Amino acid sequence: MATLDDIAKLAGVSATTVSRVINNYGSLSEKTKTKVFSAMQELNYQPNSLARSLKGKKTQLIGVILPGVSNPFFGQMVQEIEDQLFKKGFKMILCNAGNDAQKERDYLRMLMANRVDGIIAGSHNLGIEEYQKVGLPIISFDRYLSDNVPIVSSDNYQGGQLAAQSLISSGSKNPQIITGSNRPNSPTNSRLTGFKDVLEKHDLSYNLIELPFSSSPNIKSLKIKELLTNKKIDGIFCTDDLTALLVKQQAQALNLQIPTDIRLVGYDGTNFIQNYHPELTTIMQPITDIVTMMIDLLLKRIDDPDCQLEKNYVLPVKLIMGKTTL
Repeated sequence: MATLDDIAKLAGVSATTVSRVINNYGSLSEKTKTKVFSAMQELNYQPNSLARSLKGKKTQLIGVILPGVSNPFFGQMVQEIEDQLFKKGFKMILCNAGNDAQKERDYLRMLMANRVDGIIAGSHNLGIEEYQKVGLPIISFDRYLSDNVPIVSSDNYQGGQLAAQSLISSGSKNPQIITGSNRPNSPTNSRLTGFKDVLEKHDLSYNLIELPFSSSPNIKSLKIKELLTNKKIDGIFCTDDLTALLVKQQAQALNLQIPTDIRLVGYDGTNFIQNYHPELTTIMQPITDIVTMMIDLLLKRIDDPDCQLEKNYVLPVKLIMGKTTL
């Protein structure tokens, strides 16, 4: 592994000059910088991020804690985060916390040990008190962590309203909503609230079933099959697109016609859904804008830990009409 002395020898400068170039410290000529960077490239030298952090420098590392990347929504979000961070000179450390609170705590400690400059968090675990003690800039996606951690989300309430209006416009009189777990302080609960408020204005009641995010597709499919068999519903709003696809699959197995027998609306509107299942009517979250907002806020906190930020930043959603509603 190359050392500062190796670079200095190849570039024809002192080790101190090499250190100043790496840390962008002091007045140096472009000629000197070019010689040092050329030597670094030739020797494949990579500055030690941890060593730089111990000297009070930024590591240019950002930790990202999410439930996982198998869901197209989070897969697209991770790609967008990585792309935007890279363009700003940062690298990403991705942590898939799944449905395991202890795993999330361990990842949080690992990120602190690696002295990341900040964290973007959006997993689904509850009771992670360590977030209040981290002492690092943190931005949350769609999840309450603590009073001093800003939350960035799409307009969940508006999304619920748009879904209800779409079902009603298609002629639904007996709607159903299938949500994940409705957890305390979670912004996603507003999807249910928006849905309910629109139905109440039209004097319509609704049925609710919760299918936890962590449930396997097989378990969800069994619950959905039972729902479709026993309930005389004619419209379903699923608060995520993958569950909506399971509804479509089970309806077809039961010879129920969509949208004639059952109108169907999903939520997320990822590139995957729009490209491979354009028939699904869905509420599109603006993933690129969400990521841009999270990164902008995080970098503000990194540059100025005491800067004042709002508690909530909400971005508008959009209804994408498909063939699953009339």
